[in-house]
Amino acid sequence: MTGKQGTKQKAGTAAGKRAPRHQAITVNDIAKAAGVSRATVSLVLRESPLVHADTRARVEAELKRQGYIYNRSAANLRRRTSSSIALVVNDLSNPFFAEFATGVDEAVAAQGYVTLLGNTSESPHREEAVLASLMEHQPAGVILSPAEHSDGERLERVLGQRSPVVVFNRELAGAHWDFLVLDNRNGARMATEHLLELGHRRIAFFGGHADSSSCRERRAGYADALRAAGIEPRPQWFVETAPTRLDAATGVDALFAGVGAAEAPTAAVCYNDAVALGLMLGLVRHGRKPGEDFAVTGFDDVPEAAFAAPPLTTLAVDPRERGRQAAELLLQRIRTRGGQEQQTTAPVRLVVRGSSCKPKGAGS
Repeated sequence: MTGKQGTKQKAGTAAGKRAPRHQAITVNDIAKAAGVSRATVSLVLRESPLVHADTRARVEAELKRQGYIYNRSAANLRRRTSSSIALVVNDLSNPFFAEFATGVDEAVAAQGYVTLLGNTSESPHREEAVLASLMEHQPAGVILSPAEHSDGERLERVLGQRSPVVVFNRELAGAHWDFLVLDNRNGARMATEHLLELGHRRIAFFGGHADSSSCRERRAGYADALRAAGIEPRPQWFVETAPTRLDAATGVDALFAGVGAAEAPTAAVCYNDAVALGLMLGLVRHGRKPGEDFAVTGFDDVPEAAFAAPPLTTLAVDPRERGRQAAELLLQRIRTRGGQEQQTTAPVRLVVRGSSCKPKGAGS
């Protein structure tokens, strides 16, 4: 009887044992299997460019084989840092911002960060929603190209005053963040002076919205050049459109409405390249040849500008380099924290191409 009881006890003990639980794969497991250090695995997980491509491939293959899942939020909490940068732009359909975003990503990736990208389509309401969502990922900092009519004080509440932020090109009233701005006024002045030197006297400023700070500055530079030449800008020479190609193309009618050939503008300084390219399409619809019947200048020098028909005279700002510059300013602010916010003005230069011409009928 004792033997049977002993047998039952052994059986009961065996039945009561639980199968060993599957243990979570650790960085140490990956490092051992891949034949690298724990630090190297951590660098690969953080997408650092410091790891050799062959080593990265070996570690990534081992991560996949073992099914390792990286808890980035937990890692950020442990390090009290974040491995991401948030970039929010106002119009990703504009080729300028595709180049700008590439520059940002190149610069932050070199420092081991990844870019979280958001687009607001010029909507302040969407802008707040996008920023609030991105902040849930606890980015180390934010680069923001504000939507038109953005409220700086509201955005400060969304982002928190401690978040490092760099604002790009449009002023954000009520906010206290670093500001990278293009030399908007001087650039538009140079474009207008170029058209004046070609002999134009009826020059319009086409596109953009007057209550946008960048448009306001470019309009001011245009007016500066005209007045220096003894020409007072006429109200009908200021034509507002959304800063997009489509809206510019459909807004060409306003340039020639209610005026005869002797009073109509012969040239236009455009708010940006997207507007200038749209204007050239609209001119063709009106039976005018840009670069022959009408002179056009842009602002930005997006890659497409040099290959337009005709190639676009514009203000080159190097959007990819501006993205890198914005990222470097933000990374510097992340490293130093505190201190007074700063404004940095990026230079522009005039690039003359085929879209600017002398007034029709002028001597060669």
